[in-house]
Amino acid sequence: MWTHKPWQGRLLPHPLPQDERLRAYASWCNAVEGNTTFYATPARGAVESWARQTAPDFRLVVKLPRQITHGHRLTGAGEELRAFLEAIEPLGPRAHALWVQLPGSFGPADLGVLAAFLRGLPAAHRYAVEVRHRAFFEDARAGSLLERVLSGAGAEWVPFDTTTLFRSPPTSDAERDAWTKKPRLPLRTRALTDRPIVRYLGRDDTARTVEGWRHWVGTVAEWLREGRSPTVFVHTPDNAEALVLARRFHDEVRAVLPEVEPLPEPVPAEPPTLF
Repeated sequence: MWTHKPWQGRLLPHPLPQDERLRAYASWCNAVEGNTTFYATPARGAVESWARQTAPDFRLVVKLPRQITHGHRLTGAGEELRAFLEAIEPLGPRAHALWVQLPGSFGPADLGVLAAFLRGLPAAHRYAVEVRHRAFFEDARAGSLLERVLSGAGAEWVPFDTTTLFRSPPTSDAERDAWTKKPRLPLRTRALTDRPIVRYLGRDDTARTVEGWRHWVGTVAEWLREGRSPTVFVHTPDNAEALVLARRFHDEVRAVLPEVEPLPEPVPAEPPTLF
């Protein structure tokens, strides 16, 4: 996400060499979704660059490659998993959680597979699982069984909140595209660990996006009061204002809990001038 074209030259300096782009992003936000790793295991040299560009407390929630989660469906992927874990090793503490996004067809009948997979993962990392099968949200027994599997492994359940997107018909091309691709699932706000992770998708209209996240401001503030350390990712269908919106969400949480640390000051998109 840190190379998103609509941000370049407007929110982030442009042009920037490849090994400076994450550093610029990290001046806006202190966490990022490592979604690129879903498509391929990154080269170790690229990961070393990510580590050089960020502070040790920067949070990367790194997605497991789809070859493991969707191709192998978590079985017989030992070689691919070892290669991935070796590649991301330079992140050190920046690897806040390894994100296991499962396909929509991965349902309650597959929980034994998930449990075995989680048991085989190294304890050096934290894990977060995103499911998209409706039974986990609509069937109380299925949801409870999933929670039991995750809690047994110390793993978090990552909610992907798309309720604001689907609340009313789309009004932009990006929203129409998102309607065809994003999961339409019930809202879930329960945390299982001390590191809850939320993915929120709003609208291309800022007012609708802000209105849709109100309940998350209260939920995140309560988690913080409980001593948890939540991570929230804010998206819109076109993501043009995602950086600004993420900081606005953070400010709204700080308005409830002033003791929350402020985000860093962003690097100017353009160098300062005298005139």
